[in-house]
Amino acid sequence: MKKFPSGKYGRQTLKFYPAPFKAPLRAFAALVFPWQEEQVLICDIIGRGWCIPSGRVEARESSLEAIRREAIEEGGAILGRCQYIGCYQVTEKDEVRWCDCYAARLEGLCEITVAEESRGRRFAALDELPDIYHNWNDLTEQVFHFSLEALKRAEEFC
Repeated sequence: MKKFPSGKYGRQTLKFYPAPFKAPLRAFAALVFPWQEEQVLICDIIGRGWCIPSGRVEARESSLEAIRREAIEEGGAILGRCQYIGCYQVTEKDEVRWCDCYAARLEGLCEITVAEESRGRRFAALDELPDIYHNWNDLTEQVFHFSLEALKRAEEFC
């Protein structure tokens, strides 16, 4: 299994566990890397800045349903086939939560439906992200690369 460095987000410590690892608890949040060719769709989220679509998993939805919803709400992104790529362990003090991660090919774009969350969207190549992504670090960079690699591997078998 590939090893990833730890990362920080505010007071939280982040660790990424690649698939086939599954979180021991239900994910509290989910995120998706929506790719179009070699560029990823990022959204300008109020309070965060440029990042991939993500959000809380609601009570009666799966993490896959959550990323499809968040992609439409935040980026006006219609996702094609989604590939589970692993999960983040998010630790703050004694609390541990899990965030499921997916990679997907973008199937289409529509109007951003939740304007109070997102100020817009854009596509970015991997080499552009260090200058614009809201929480760029070694862990974030490695997971971005891993998401595209995992998506390409999965497409080879379809």
